[in-house]
Amino acid sequence: MKEAIPLTWRRIPERYRLLGVKCETCGRHYFPRRLLCPKCRRKGNLSDIRYAGTGKVYSFTEVSAPPEGFEDQIPYILAIIELDEGARLTAQIVDVNKKDVVIGSRVEQVFRVIQRDDPEGLVHYGFKFKLVK
Repeated sequence: MKEAIPLTWRRIPERYRLLGVKCETCGRHYFPRRLLCPKCRRKGNLSDIRYAGTGKVYSFTEVSAPPEGFEDQIPYILAIIELDEGARLTAQIVDVNKKDVVIGSRVEQVFRVIQRDDPEGLVHYGFKFKLVK
């Protein structure tokens, strides 16, 4: 389903920056932002944080049967990234072959095209990751 332009612009902070929260009570980090700490619940005190965008590969797979709209990117590497601050997120690793990725590989955030609606439609940008050499 195509996303409306106003909705895309309202989501700019979440699409373009790694914004999450840190629970000041237990010290855990979460991405994306949450309203409650899953561990502390109402006792938690969450504060906003902008992550540095560096981390390591926690787990990964190669996608060869993509969802609609991502057919032009196959095959691609999809990984769970553990940021240096502790939060985990799912993101694509770009400019790499599967044989070059191993669990524990260092990665850094890059800004790339996520999806194009059509040749003359809206282009969605956001973060992906690449291996640190």
